[in-house]
Amino acid sequence: MSVTLSATDVKNLRDATGAGMMDCKAALTEANGDFEAAIDILRKKGQKLSIKRADREAKEGVVIAAVNGAKNKGVVVKLSSETDFVSKNEDFVNTTKKIAQIALDNFPTDLSSLLALTFDGSTSISDKVTDLVASIGEKIELTNYEKLEAPQVEYYIHMGNKAGVLVGLNKTSDSFTDPGKDVAMQIAAMKPVAVDKGDVDTTLIKRELEIGMEQARAEGKPEAMLEKIAQGKLERFYKDNTLLNQQFVKDGSLTISAYLKSVDKDLTVTGFKHVMLG
Repeated sequence: MSVTLSATDVKNLRDATGAGMMDCKAALTEANGDFEAAIDILRKKGQKLSIKRADREAKEGVVIAAVNGAKNKGVVVKLSSETDFVSKNEDFVNTTKKIAQIALDNFPTDLSSLLALTFDGSTSISDKVTDLVASIGEKIELTNYEKLEAPQVEYYIHMGNKAGVLVGLNKTSDSFTDPGKDVAMQIAAMKPVAVDKGDVDTTLIKRELEIGMEQARAEGKPEAMLEKIAQGKLERFYKDNTLLNQQFVKDGSLTISAYLKSVDKDLTVTGFKHVMLG
């Protein structure tokens, strides 16, 4: 099946990846216009990509993270808007903070349950969001709600409320507050996909192995060596993308796992939540 590609399609892929125009056109043609599949094709052919999809797709809004007084529960909510003019408005930010506090007080199971909770007396959160749409005149949505329970939960809100992170620790101590925040900041900066190797989705592992084998094949490596090479690339993927195995941004000589053990020999991360604009 042939697909008609526009110059805009090709340009968007080039802008998103940094690959050459002809390479982008060829990848989109091979992928029948599927943008994500085209990116995979470029990767498999050994292209060194500079993925900018998050910037290209970024939406405005406010992300707020909060934890309770006992520091064993936390929530993150995102109230999306179309423009940063709205997201920087003090009332909009305060509304998001109030929604986060309601979420923290009630700890609903999911986003739908949160939207049904009362915002101020007789108005639900859902109705409050609808009122904002009417008064502001642009699309406003409560798009994300995440919660986390652990013996100790710490949080971080990125500059300008652009991202919120919760991190759960397996032990409690006042001395774990700063290390917990360090790890939360690490998550915001390095965007891990899982806590450890065993937590990575099997579909993602399969995808990385397939890409690794195709990259090795494109480099002319022997077929008998492809799987071993792909496994090596997967280990690199784990180091770059699983939290406990990442290099600590504040001290590159330590992994996050080693950093936590330097604080307490048994300290580790039980889970995390990361919500950002886009």
